[in-house]
Amino acid sequence: MRLALFQPDIPPNTGTMLRMSACFGIPVDVIEPCGFPFSEAALRRAGMDYLDKVQLTRHLDWQNFLATIGHGRADGPRLVLLTTKSAVPHTDLIYRKDDILLVGQESAGAPPEVHAAAGARVRIPMQAGTRSLNVAISAAIVLAEALRQTGGWPQDDQIEQGTTP
Repeated sequence: MRLALFQPDIPPNTGTMLRMSACFGIPVDVIEPCGFPFSEAALRRAGMDYLDKVQLTRHLDWQNFLATIGHGRADGPRLVLLTTKSAVPHTDLIYRKDDILLVGQESAGAPPEVHAAAGARVRIPMQAGTRSLNVAISAAIVLAEALRQTGGWPQDDQIEQGTTP
């Protein structure tokens, strides 16, 4: 399981998703261009002290990302796009361990070529009259369901001991 951020606009949202991914052991792909300077300093501010704990891969553009993941190969991972334009609730999809959960830009969502490349598109059910959730919250909701289905949550022996809930 991986999380991919398509041209993220807002550093704090990127930081939230980096921190979440570090906590759950999920690699992150950042697909540029970003709406903020993509630098270690900017990411450290956004990701706080978790940047060293996340497996982060930077892609210069959408085509580079697709080539890197082997998109189109029979043995390649499936892209699962989180979008308000899907009829499929995120809980109805059967997730695979090698899925890449893909979120679009905060300001514009995902363009047609990203929708076309997705092997599955899911939405989070919401109350009528609401437009969308924050991208980091959406990523967390769908990632939690995908990890639940695939048994991908960190195991107790992987969790740092010494704290009491």
